[in-house]
Amino acid sequence: MIVIRGATTIPKDDKEEIRKAVAELLGQIANKNTLLKDEIVSIVFSSTSDIHSYYPAKAAREAGYEGCALFSSQEPDIEGGLPLCIRVMIFVEKNLDPRHVYLRGAKGLRKDVAQKINIAIDGPAGSGKSTVAKAIARDYKILYLDTGAMYRACALKALEEGADIDDERQVVDALRDLKLDIEYEDGVQHTLLDGADVSETIREPRVSMAASTVSKHASVRMRMAEKQREIASKMSCVLDGRDIGTFVLPDADFKFFLTASPEVRAKRRYDELTAKGYSVDFAELKEEIVKRDEQDANRALAPLKQAEDAVLVDTSEMTVEEVVAELKKRMQERI
Repeated sequence: MIVIRGATTIPKDDKEEIRKAVAELLGQIANKNTLLKDEIVSIVFSSTSDIHSYYPAKAAREAGYEGCALFSSQEPDIEGGLPLCIRVMIFVEKNLDPRHVYLRGAKGLRKDVAQKINIAIDGPAGSGKSTVAKAIARDYKILYLDTGAMYRACALKALEEGADIDDERQVVDALRDLKLDIEYEDGVQHTLLDGADVSETIREPRVSMAASTVSKHASVRMRMAEKQREIASKMSCVLDGRDIGTFVLPDADFKFFLTASPEVRAKRRYDELTAKGYSVDFAELKEEIVKRDEQDANRALAPLKQAEDAVLVDTSEMTVEEVVAELKKRMQERI
């Protein structure tokens, strides 16, 4: 059984306004989900306590939805709640990816489906932020922007140019003619450096550590942050990194900070790298992660830090699915 949700508002408590709003809402839900009326098992309405003139279920019957079970209920008074609002849940026995519909004043109830949103997920290496960010983006059908890949590409360029990555001037010179492009193919981000796809190369351990060093340089961070803000201003997206909620997108709609113990994070990275064929030492990897944490947390510009309004989630004992569910629950509570 699949549930499709929706909501709308009416300008005043009036029978004709309710009829019109219900017909519009159900019609758009049916169109967006390619639903036939006989595929609907039941429709459940709830309306705010300031709606008395007519039952939405009766309006649905009059709109031609007479072949399914219909039910209407009235919601309790909620201080600060949206007035003159009609909500609906449509139950169907059909294999589909539900597309929820929120109209008129109800659009603000579901920022995740009704308007452009930005989600910031920060945290140290190995906390699971990239994996979770990709899952959130996939579930909400919005863009996932791997900001870490952008810094890794900068680090790779600096290394290839033979620059001393601790020297900001040398790094700036190495990146002067940087051609960095982000492309998406079948929902997968590809990082192109000077026209070449370096999506795998930038994941090598040597590049990972260099990325932490390169990213502490103010000129590099400003350049990459500007590009990230430009992308986020145009579309709904999920960004993960170390300073998204504090520096890149301080006004993001939703902010999370994921963490986990160094041992757990080192084990995750160890499994990831060995699965790709790299030979790594667990103890050295753990030491590198701790060192990177310290370096990221103590850099002068935009350090690794939890935003004051970010939700802290310790993923040490959680599966990816559990973390994704927790973040989605927290977002839903906000909207």
